[in-house]
Order: sequence, then structure tokens, then C-alpha cells
Amino acid sequence: MNSVADVWDNVLSQLKGELSETTIATWFDELEAVDIQGNTFILHCSNDFKKGYIESLFMKNIKASLHDIFSTDFEVKILDDLDYAELKDNCPHRQSERFTSAEFTFETFVVGPSNKLAYAASVSVAEHPAQNYNPLLIYGDSGLGKTHLIYAIANVIRRNDPRSKIAYVKGDDLTNELVDAIREGKTAEMREKYRQADLLLVDDVQFIAGKKQTQEEFFHTFNTLYEAKKQIVLTSDRPPRDIATLEDRLKTRFEWGLTADVQAPDFETRIAIITRKAESLHLEIPETVCEYIANKLKSNIRQLEGAVKKLRAYHLLENKPINIATAQAAISDIINNSQPTPVTVDKIIEEVARTYGGITPEDIRSQKRNANISKARQVSMYIVREITQMSMVEIGQTFGGRDHSTVVYAVRQVEKDIKKDPHTKAMVDDIIKNIRDR
Repeated sequence: MNSVADVWDNVLSQLKGELSETTIATWFDELEAVDIQGNTFILHCSNDFKKGYIESLFMKNIKASLHDIFSTDFEVKILDDLDYAELKDNCPHRQSERFTSAEFTFETFVVGPSNKLAYAASVSVAEHPAQNYNPLLIYGDSGLGKTHLIYAIANVIRRNDPRSKIAYVKGDDLTNELVDAIREGKTAEMREKYRQADLLLVDDVQFIAGKKQTQEEFFHTFNTLYEAKKQIVLTSDRPPRDIATLEDRLKTRFEWGLTADVQAPDFETRIAIITRKAESLHLEIPETVCEYIANKLKSNIRQLEGAVKKLRAYHLLENKPINIATAQAAISDIINNSQPTPVTVDKIIEEVARTYGGITPEDIRSQKRNANISKARQVSMYIVREITQMSMVEIGQTFGGRDHSTVVYAVRQVEKDIKKDPHTKAMVDDIIKNIRDR
């Protein structure tokens, strides 16, 4: 195996033979493979409820899969956020291993017509930080290589100057971190962490839109770094002008440098991606199989690489030949997963809570009547009505057993707000887009 992540991919492949796709999508989506220490396989899960559920119901399945892979018994440990933070603090090299991994370099990035501008700009930024394009914003759909490029930038900068301070954060994590810092009285420490950086990487920056205090903090962090001639690199699922609830002053700053898009790879690039991934895994894939996969998976680099990993797993674990039939089996679940997944009420409530800030999903479901919570609850009910097939009665039951008349009132109230207030309309549109893009 090349990495802990590869081992986990193989575990998931085996679990798909024992558990339903719905079960895996529901309970395993927030599990991340962290490390192997001796005969202990370490995972991380931010969701405490899912962590407990997996520990009580699926631990034996995970251990059995690890035994099949390594032919020896493994213990499995799932870390919560606190334990995971302590692990990273005690092992400082782990915080930077994402930037030193051979998986995320310019050499392993396959360049084609769909990404050559973003690639060239990233190389330029890596070689001459804060001199050419500052900030650099790379935008495009999920799975097209945005994160690969920003990791590659960090990789080069750290190699050229091992003392450089690199800060990486996801947009939604930035909001959560700010909320925690305010609650614990540690905003000064948080500001220092980001404003002392030589390179700031923010993945999925669109998720700070609509969050007033996060945008305020980020605005000042951006200015501090820019004036100090420190490099800023951002990724987003859309250009700044299309992020409706992003403050104009941030839109302007995001466009000061260069915005470069990445698009779905063409056929030749898809073939090159498959071939490159196979080479890195020391796997020989016949040309006909490469072409079959490239014709079936057209819009996501991650899916192409996942298909190659799964082919390898079939070949190594089940002794299957690498042919069209095996490729069909390897990509069958990927193709099914490419279909839009039903949007759950939980997903909607989580995104609304994240947007409002300082509110939890439990608050929205509760009987609390605080004005901000009540408004978030109304928006949640409206969005559930808009993008699910649930009736008013079913929505009311989901929100703490409320009467359907309460849902009707909430929906009408939000409809009125949307008509008279452009900001509310933009916020709701952004929430819906974020939910569908996740």
C-alpha cells in the first residue's frame, strides 16, 4: 500500500460487499484515515454521534477488512476532534505531511487544456511567492484538482524554505474555529496563527460568504498578509462575482491578483490521468481498459483515480485480471454515486446553522424562540420545502413535532423576506447551492 489513505480505500471497497451503499454514505462519509501505529489503525471523525454509532455497530467489519488486507489482527481507534488535535500537536510532522506527500506535487499533476492556466499560475506563485499573482484564486467544480494545486504550491515553498510558515484552512472550518475562539476567549491566538503566515491557503472560501463576523476577520487577515507581501491562495467552486453573499470588499480583493478556472478534463487528459495513477501504483492497465474508464467517467479527476485504486484492490485482493469486466465492476458504484444524492434534512439544517453562525443544528430543531434561531428555523423549513419532496406535515414532524401550520407560516414568511430583501434572497440561494455542491 502507498499510504494510509490507500489502505482505507481498500477497506471501504471490502465494506461495500457487506454493507449497503446508503449505510456507507450515511455513516462513513466523515471518517478519515490518519495513521497506522504498530497494529493499531487510527481514524478521525468530527461527528461524535457517527463516531459512537460506528464504534458500536461497524467496528468488527472494519477489523475484519484490515485482517483480510494484512493477514493479521488490527485494533481500530477512532479519534474525536480533541484527540486528533493532540495527535497532530504531538507529531508536528503530520501537520505538514499533506504538503510533503509525493501525491500532491506539480510533477504528479496532469496538465491539459482544461487546467493549464491554473497550473501555470500555481507554478509561478510557488517559485515567486507574492510577486506575480497575489492572491491567486482557483475555481471550479469539486474533484478537478484545485486542492492538488494548492498543496503543490505549499510543497514547493516549503522545499525552498523549510522555515516558512504555512497556514491551511477550509472555509467552513474557519467559521467554526472563529466561533470556538470567541467562546474560549482566544481570538488573539487565532489571529496570530493566520496573520503571521508566509503562505495562507483557504480551500472552499465560498463557505465564508454570508457569515458576517468571519468575513470581517478574514478581511483584516487578508489586508495584513497582503500589505506584508505574503502569498494568499484561495479555492472556490465559483468565481467571486458569483458568490452572492460575499461582501463586495472581499470580492474586490479576491480579484486583485489572478482568478483561474479548472474545468472537466478532455478525453486525452483523462487517459493521461488514469495512466499516471496506474504508474504510481505500479499497475499495468491495458489501453482498452483505460479508454473504457475514460469514456465512462468524464467530469471528476478524483473518480478516475478512485477507479484505478479500486482496480488495483480487485487485482491484489481478489486476484482478478485487469480487463473490461473488472473495470465495469470497479466503476459501477462510482457511476451510481455520480447521481445526485437525495438532500437530507440534516444536511440542510447543518448548512443553515453554519451560515447563521453561533447556532447549532440542535438549536434549530429545539423549541428555543430567540429571534436569530427562529429565523434560521424558518429558513431551514423553507429550504426543506424547496428541495425535498416532504409534505408540510412531514417537515413539521422533523422539526420537533411542530404543527404543519407552523411550517406554512415559516415558508410564507421567508417568501416575503426574499421578495423584499435582496440580501435574504442571495443568502438563501447561496445556502441551496452549497447544499447541492457538497
